[in-house]
Amino acid sequence: MTRRRVAITGLGLVSPYGGDLADFFARLSAQESAVTHHRTDDTPRPLSLPMVLCRDFDAAAAIGKPLAALTDRFAQMALSAAFSAWDDAGLSRSADGQDRSDWGVDWGTALGGASYSEKIYRDLWQDGRDRVAPLSVLLGMNNAANAHLSIQFGLGGLSVSHSVACASSAISIGDAFRRVRSGEATVMLCGGSDVPQSYGVMRAWEAMRVLAPGDEHSSSMACRPFSNERRGLVLGEGAAALVLEDWDHALARGATIHGELAGFGTSCDHTHLVRPDVAGQARALRLALADASLSPEEIGYVNAHGTATAEGDPTEVAALREVFAGHAPQLAVSSTKSLHGHLLGAAGAIEAVITVLSLREGVAVGTAHLEGHIDAACEGVDHVTTTRRHLPLQAALSSSFAFGGSNAVLAFRAAGA
Repeated sequence: MTRRRVAITGLGLVSPYGGDLADFFARLSAQESAVTHHRTDDTPRPLSLPMVLCRDFDAAAAIGKPLAALTDRFAQMALSAAFSAWDDAGLSRSADGQDRSDWGVDWGTALGGASYSEKIYRDLWQDGRDRVAPLSVLLGMNNAANAHLSIQFGLGGLSVSHSVACASSAISIGDAFRRVRSGEATVMLCGGSDVPQSYGVMRAWEAMRVLAPGDEHSSSMACRPFSNERRGLVLGEGAAALVLEDWDHALARGATIHGELAGFGTSCDHTHLVRPDVAGQARALRLALADASLSPEEIGYVNAHGTATAEGDPTEVAALREVFAGHAPQLAVSSTKSLHGHLLGAAGAIEAVITVLSLREGVAVGTAHLEGHIDAACEGVDHVTTTRRHLPLQAALSSSFAFGGSNAVLAFRAAGA
């Protein structure tokens, strides 16, 4: 079977900084933290914790009032990020008679419409209402984002959502990649979105004792991956989208190619629901390298999953040491979650966008708050601890490792590699 090259022609996101792609990458590169302190007045007990919120996101302005009224926040963010990526790819939002029967959308979300579902419970049990909105099912369903995207762009091919915890959007991107590479699809829109600040979701994560503490003065430094001072992850909301396209199709229409998605590896730890496993992660890393026909020595940078949890960070570094062996000490590694937080099902998408930008710009974004504080259990790779590092990058990986043991690794090449 012919394996087609897969071009990345569109990138888009909903940024906690409120700007465009260039602004987002510049602020990350300068290690400007988007983590702030978040308070709620929810009953029965208010919450107070570090979070990343897209405070400037205006759904009506981003996607229009009619569409905003038909969608929950996670789908609103998905639409906004996808519109940006689609426009960046130079594609018309209207099919205008163009045959898009094999063009599709593959979206990832861990929570989907959880925030809208919680609103329903509040309406019924807290506020005493006896009816809910007629469109409640459509607002709360997890496939709302990909359904609306298919309609907006006239995509007649696959329309699917993946919910695989923190690996959701990485798996969606990988699935879309395989469909373009095989020739099943000419163009695929993929990515992910999540909104974790509903009261029940925050309480659930708090109960696991994996959230980083912080107050008004310390929250910006709350997420410290690979650090001997790390104390847990920081939840964040947002969305990111990529347009994947058959390479020849992209060239024929004169599209700008940001980079190449070259490989995808997945595995399952099959050992524990929440405890990560070195062997499982190593399998996914090796499979991604093999799928992309890349040797360990060709990888210049890894955007790590790096959640800043006690067990997760050392496990991930151990897997990198095992796979990259003698090249590991020269392997540039960072976790950008230190700045934009953990976007759960959207994490793989936003980190894929960052990895593509890193390759395009020849810049590895550093792990914030790490310089001078690397945990001995996380040593053995070349941690990027400064604001940024200029590197002649030709190939890079982005890793996503989820609760349930699902592992996903994406392999990218620079456009001119």
